[in-house]
Amino acid sequence: MRKVLGSLTARAVAVTCLVALASVLVTALVAAPIAIRAANAATRDGLHDKTLLAADFVDRRNGAVGQEAFVRTLRAQHIDVYLVRGGKADRAGLPTRFVAAIRAGQSLSGSGLVDGEPMLIEARAFGDAGNGIVLTEQPASGTGWSVLSRLWLPLLAGLVAGALAGALLARRLARPIRHAAAAAARLSAGDRSVRLRPEPPAEIEQLAHALNALAAALATSEGRQREFLLSISHELRTPLTTIKGYAEALSDGVIGPEGGARAGATVLAEAEHLDRLVSDLLALARLDAADFPLAVLPVDLTALVGDAAEAWGGRCATAGVVLRTELPPVPVVVPTDPGRIRQVLDGLLENALRIVPPGAPVVLAVAPPDPSGFATIQVRDGGPGFTDADLAVAFERGALYERYRGVRKVGSGLGLALAGGLVRRLGGVIAAGHAPEGGAQFTVRLPVYQART
Repeated sequence: MRKVLGSLTARAVAVTCLVALASVLVTALVAAPIAIRAANAATRDGLHDKTLLAADFVDRRNGAVGQEAFVRTLRAQHIDVYLVRGGKADRAGLPTRFVAAIRAGQSLSGSGLVDGEPMLIEARAFGDAGNGIVLTEQPASGTGWSVLSRLWLPLLAGLVAGALAGALLARRLARPIRHAAAAAARLSAGDRSVRLRPEPPAEIEQLAHALNALAAALATSEGRQREFLLSISHELRTPLTTIKGYAEALSDGVIGPEGGARAGATVLAEAEHLDRLVSDLLALARLDAADFPLAVLPVDLTALVGDAAEAWGGRCATAGVVLRTELPPVPVVVPTDPGRIRQVLDGLLENALRIVPPGAPVVLAVAPPDPSGFATIQVRDGGPGFTDADLAVAFERGALYERYRGVRKVGSGLGLALAGGLVRRLGGVIAAGHAPEGGAQFTVRLPVYQART
């Protein structure tokens, strides 16, 4: 019962009925005073005419029998008659100003209390001074109640019309809302193919467009999630397969003592690869958490990038890649987490070494603060680079992995996503572009440290 009363249809019907009721009542409240004034005006005009006739009749026919018959006729019409002779009324109760007007030979129209009752009063003088007649009649005070008492028919009609209008309106509005609710239920059940046909009013159209956009976004997001999980499972399976193969070979005695050291080194390298993958996954999962660990310190980017170049020099030389640095002669200090920035640099350098051919350069550069107050780190390479379409999705998880899997060497698809998340978490900006060396360029901009004096 509560669900029915709380439905859109019930509320629309109730609102339209209340509007109809209020409209009828307001109309009646406005019309009642107008009706009363009109009725009183008509009563006063009739009483005035009757007073003229009565004065003429009494003035010409002074017989007592004729006057009494005339008075009875008027009283039958709820009009009371007072005769004034010699400036005195035949009965008490009249306001003195009307008697005084007749005594002065004047006529007077107005209203006042007669025996304590409000009356419309018409006084007419005739004949000798001090003679006249006064007619009184009750005003149309009951007209307002008469108007209100006759409201039941228009009120009933208004309520019926309001109920019908509310039902039709609610049905019109509720249908697309029910469709939207059904679509939302299908979305929650996993159906991403659901789409709504936008229809007026404008708010319902906006709701339909929003649900359609949500369904499309969910489909895209889940597709990327599936692709990401597939790529991660492949990346995890490769080192696990190697470790399992060497473990089985050692267990079966296939590898002798002379090959044990080599097998151990291979297993250790693959285990380190697994450890990096798991660490990247955990870091990505925790990036948006409030307790993500950051140790923000004043860091000299010139020294930090120089240390990174020294650490990666051996690997670059082994791969035949030329590692260059472009460092300013002075320290560039920023408030940041040195470990996280080094993690970003290591990830970018590892991606570069994976695809840069022998003989091509990899450049690490630091730029002094610009007028906007940001220092810059750049990692550039002479590899195959990116297309303009790649740049738009460079920092999305697994996006480039899916584009270039089977085309060139790719990683897990986590490195760039993790780098982008770390830089943003540190309050910086990261962007991908085209390097002058012909390959990819990654630019990290960090706010400059302001020393306290």
